[in-house]
Amino acid sequence: MIKVAPSILSADYVNLQKDIEKVDKAGAEYLHIDVMDGMFVPAISYGPGWVKAIRPITNMVLDVHLMVEEPERYVEQFVEAGADIVGVQVEATQHIHRALQMIKNAGAKAEVVINPGTPVEMIKPVLYMVDQVLVMTVNPGFGGQKFLPETVEKIKELADLKKSEGFDFDIEIDGGVNNETVKAAYEAGATVAVAGSYVFNAEDPAERINAIKDATK
Repeated sequence: MIKVAPSILSADYVNLQKDIEKVDKAGAEYLHIDVMDGMFVPAISYGPGWVKAIRPITNMVLDVHLMVEEPERYVEQFVEAGADIVGVQVEATQHIHRALQMIKNAGAKAEVVINPGTPVEMIKPVLYMVDQVLVMTVNPGFGGQKFLPETVEKIKELADLKKSEGFDFDIEIDGGVNNETVKAAYEAGATVAVAGSYVFNAEDPAERINAIKDATK
């Protein structure tokens, strides 16, 4: 069964604590926090202060995805604020190895992220050092997009590498995830599913989280 990471990008900012408590009680394992700087992607979202405010209200794994230029500038701040996992985009830094090492040295789990148009080949040199790989299944920066089916092949490629090389990382997917699209991704090897609008735009977020889990039993 896949682990579920509701994305607060689609939550109600005014009632954020209430929304977080809902998905926590519903059995979500992770809380996904998208950090956007208006440069790497057009939108702007949360800073470390948000993570610091969220940390005391939940025991869920705080899964922070840095969609920012030169993420190594912010890694330590987010770990200090309470992030358990910090993800950096391979396309956003010239120093991916250094950025991942900084996350580890700061005491969090390290994640490398690839966009739909980026081949797995780009991250092969750092797979030995990561705890999680995030495959973007839509183009990053906006919620509510449709799942790109061609990304499933990349999930399978990562799962095959994991097996053949003896790596030990989770494979996370993010974008257009629902109880239908998650099936192919899970069968290909995905172990964590980020879901935003599908969960938070529902009248009953718990029902949606259960639907994703039920689809991957």
